[in-house]
Amino acid sequence: MTGKLAGKRIAILATDGVEQVELTNPRDAVTAEGARTELVSISTGEIQAMNGDIRPADTFPVDRTADQASASDYDALIMPGGTVNADRLRMDRDVRTFVAEMLRAGKPVGVICHGPWTLIDADVAKGRTLTSYPSLRTDLRNAGAETVDQEVVNDHGLVSSRGPKDLPAFCTAIVEEFARPPS
Repeated sequence: MTGKLAGKRIAILATDGVEQVELTNPRDAVTAEGARTELVSISTGEIQAMNGDIRPADTFPVDRTADQASASDYDALIMPGGTVNADRLRMDRDVRTFVAEMLRAGKPVGVICHGPWTLIDADVAKGRTLTSYPSLRTDLRNAGAETVDQEVVNDHGLVSSRGPKDLPAFCTAIVEEFARPPS
């Protein structure tokens, strides 16, 4: 452990249906560098992760609900995908408020796969350059974002990737971005 993220507090925003590797791999990457993570969700208890959107995987305890979360509580945010996860999150007012607050505060955000759906509904995608799971790209363009088909994209602290196959590059990119001094 090099401790690049020592002392950093990072929120992971997820609910039932989250793609397990998109939650665990980034979490493990940032904690290996000394960060402390908290799972933020739409309700208390545990969330059910999935493999490939359809096969139940592990459950994870929720640390805080979105209505209790504030940008001032965290140094960065990770938004894993999973179709059902992203669709549920984007419909929650407190989630949308929290995500918008993080980006407007200039906090770095890592988002992968279907996670950018929430950026659209939080009204923070316009003018950003992102990559995502291919089926979201039309939605992102319609929301005013520029989309590209790349392994990882960093648009002024908003790091995005397409899906699980891009996790190694995504994890490296979020660690580097989250380690930058605040501007």
